[in-house]
Amino acid sequence: MNPSTAHEPGTPPGEDPAGGEPPTDTVRGPLHGLRVVDVSTILAGPLCAQLLGDFGAEVIKVEHPVVGDGMRGHGHSKDGHPLWWKELSRNKRTLGLSLSDAEGAEVFRRLVATADVLVENFRPGTLERWGLGPHELAVSHPGLVTVRVTGFGQRGPYAARAGFGTLAEAMSGFAHLTGEADGPPTLPAFGLADSVCGIAASSAAVMALYARERDPRRRGQVIDMSLLEPLMTAVGPSPTVYQQLGLVGQRNGNRSSNNAPRNTYRTRDGHWVAISTSAQAIAERVMRLVGRPDLVTEPWFATGGGRAAHADVLDAPVAAWIGARTRAEVVTGFTDAGAAVAPIYDARDLVSDPHVRQTEMLTEVQDEDLGPLLMHNVMWRMSRSPGSIRFTGRALGADTDELLVKELGLEQDEVTRLRDRQVVT
Repeated sequence: MNPSTAHEPGTPPGEDPAGGEPPTDTVRGPLHGLRVVDVSTILAGPLCAQLLGDFGAEVIKVEHPVVGDGMRGHGHSKDGHPLWWKELSRNKRTLGLSLSDAEGAEVFRRLVATADVLVENFRPGTLERWGLGPHELAVSHPGLVTVRVTGFGQRGPYAARAGFGTLAEAMSGFAHLTGEADGPPTLPAFGLADSVCGIAASSAAVMALYARERDPRRRGQVIDMSLLEPLMTAVGPSPTVYQQLGLVGQRNGNRSSNNAPRNTYRTRDGHWVAISTSAQAIAERVMRLVGRPDLVTEPWFATGGGRAAHADVLDAPVAAWIGARTRAEVVTGFTDAGAAVAPIYDARDLVSDPHVRQTEMLTEVQDEDLGPLLMHNVMWRMSRSPGSIRFTGRALGADTDELLVKELGLEQDEVTRLRDRQVVT
């Protein structure tokens, strides 16, 4: 790790973004001193570990010594360097190690014995088959917190099934509610279920660490995290509605069943904007802005549900008003009226947006292969102990010798022998 590459986001030196005391730890982060072993692949588990690393935990990324994490092959690359990997594996040292090999498994036990958190996403029973299940590891390391990420959880009829985010997006109710009313269910074009799960898993890990601190015996625990359950929560209370009222939600395109007007609208210069009227006062301001204050006095306008039932009546004047103006004029008009609007952005728009750049939602980090590399910043701002991006995703096995020889005490010739057997990289 090179401290000179550390980037503390969004806070000028000596200033507190919340307006109170200045930050007391601008590089190490609130999780400094914790060690995380990330043996998960693709997205949900690695994102959990990335978030922990962003806020100071030391993360060791363990990959298959020959093929590495499949995430290295996801998304775009430049000059052979995978761009998504550079972000998802930032702040992680990398170790190539075969867990299915008996000698590799023993090295892994020694590594995990130094860790606070283990993140894994093998199918249920895989680690147990190698003698590396959390209960076996807890015999010598009772304080270990193990985050187990799978498609459907560790138990139940579907536990042994292959689990991917697409399946969770299908089963959670998300796809059923997404798309046009007369069209097919629609899946997201990005890793929605994995991302929601990864964020939730990082929260669960910190809860377990907090519980360990309060436990007189400092015991860790096992976290059973599925891709399905966090997204079910994000989709909303549809099971409750069905159980109580027998109603099943349907696709409404970009409209909402809870309020109106709520849609996407095309501007005169060919751009798109989205508006929301979740608050009654905002809905009233929108209709006055577009020249239909008379609709505000209708009895049905007084509730979100009533407005949603009359979405056609509300959408028509809103669409006409927006369609007669440029995107800039629409945003200015809504903003001046105290109404809620946002332009629909692509990546090019995000990169150039003054608010995104000034608040450092995106930040440039020096990468050893690509130079200045723009990426998402740490996900939230903390006034006294902010997170940081210390370095970007590294090559497979970049830290194997440092970890095994300098830190775990293996002899160099032993590491060489394991490397010749492709047990390590």
